[in-house]
Amino acid sequence: MADTKTHGFVLSGKKRAGADDFDGDDYFVAKKSLLPPLAPSWEDPAAALANARHEFGEHGGVNMSIEASATFTVMEPETMRRMFSGELGPDRDFFIYSRHFNPTVLNLGRQMAALEGTEAAYCTSSGMSAISSVLLQLCSSGGHVVASQKLYGGTHALLTHFLRRACNITTSFVDITDHAAVKNAMVEGKTNVLYFEAISNPTLTVADIPALSRMAHDKGVNVVVDNTFAPMVLSPARLGADVVVHSISKFISGGADIIAGAVCGPASLVNSMMDLHQGTLMLLGPTMNAKVAFELSERIPHLGLRMKEHCRRALEYATRMKKLGLKVIYPGLEDHPQHELVKSMANKDYGFGGILSVDLGTEEKANRLMNHLQNSTQFGFMAVSLGYYETLMSCSGSSTSSELSAEEQELAGISPGLVRMSVGYIGTLEQRWSQFEKALSRMQDSSLFK
Repeated sequence: MADTKTHGFVLSGKKRAGADDFDGDDYFVAKKSLLPPLAPSWEDPAAALANARHEFGEHGGVNMSIEASATFTVMEPETMRRMFSGELGPDRDFFIYSRHFNPTVLNLGRQMAALEGTEAAYCTSSGMSAISSVLLQLCSSGGHVVASQKLYGGTHALLTHFLRRACNITTSFVDITDHAAVKNAMVEGKTNVLYFEAISNPTLTVADIPALSRMAHDKGVNVVVDNTFAPMVLSPARLGADVVVHSISKFISGGADIIAGAVCGPASLVNSMMDLHQGTLMLLGPTMNAKVAFELSERIPHLGLRMKEHCRRALEYATRMKKLGLKVIYPGLEDHPQHELVKSMANKDYGFGGILSVDLGTEEKANRLMNHLQNSTQFGFMAVSLGYYETLMSCSGSSTSSELSAEEQELAGISPGLVRMSVGYIGTLEQRWSQFEKALSRMQDSSLFK
């Protein structure tokens, strides 16, 4: 896709009128100038979302229409050649095929770009497809990635095994809190990407995004941040990151019923990923269904409200668990190693995230507690994933981090008894806390407490 009119992928005009071969420059500039500008000092992602273009339905509906077509017609034969050459594109509302740009998915991308404060965004069929597509776009054969030791197991496996075997892309894993080690691992002219999670899965280590971004940029390295754990809470692109990726399946969806991902970053990157000859999104084909995009676009407007309640309850539970003597990890607690850092980076009033971890020491104790929490007191469900309205629990070492070896888990700080809890908001807080206490009392094991 041509790099001209790149802003149009974020702020395109409405349906084209008249013949396909009109020039249209003045028309589209005029349409864009009518859109409300972003506030000069952007501080709140909810405000940015409110400022984003609202897509109305084809017949004036307050909700946009779903463009479910796989392919799109043209009015003039010459138009198709101009579309495939990159001369006409989504910035002028010309669409080829929904594996390329789709109008409904494009609108969801605009919302994600507003949410993360990036120039553009496009959405994919899963979080892993977003991650792999970005890395393959930014790295060629022989490329090099520096990545945090503390990553989701699937991402760790992608970097450790698949990219090395299939693409000759190597990865150096480092302690992301050891800035000297990060700096030394990046080799100017060789390293393509510094990759880390804003808040790590499942150990909840918080990355110093501004410092790491400055360090990487000094060496000409792109910074890619997975912000799945902290939408609304942190805005990595506003803190210096180049690209933000998401598993939309989690908090952004909120219903544990959709698999989806997003790439948020410069328009030039999104365009390059859709290039007909070299683009990873275009050629690998991790396409999002337009009907899925429509559903997600209806959930984003209340993401801020949901995140505030996830975070409020997570902080309250973490505080009470700590008072009981449990070994609890949560960035909102003052004894968390990066508590002051996350306070300095977080968007105001959104809290510290909706995930907490409790270290029970052994997998046997972790499993016993989760069994009581689900089957005796109905506090939550034993399930992977996160961001659901019910509390979800898993023993990370034997589930979502099982791709890491025992040595790698130890380096990442994942103990065999670490239970990750995605705190839900259904029911009252006191009702759920009472269920937690009852389950804990049934354990009858003083070794759980400090």
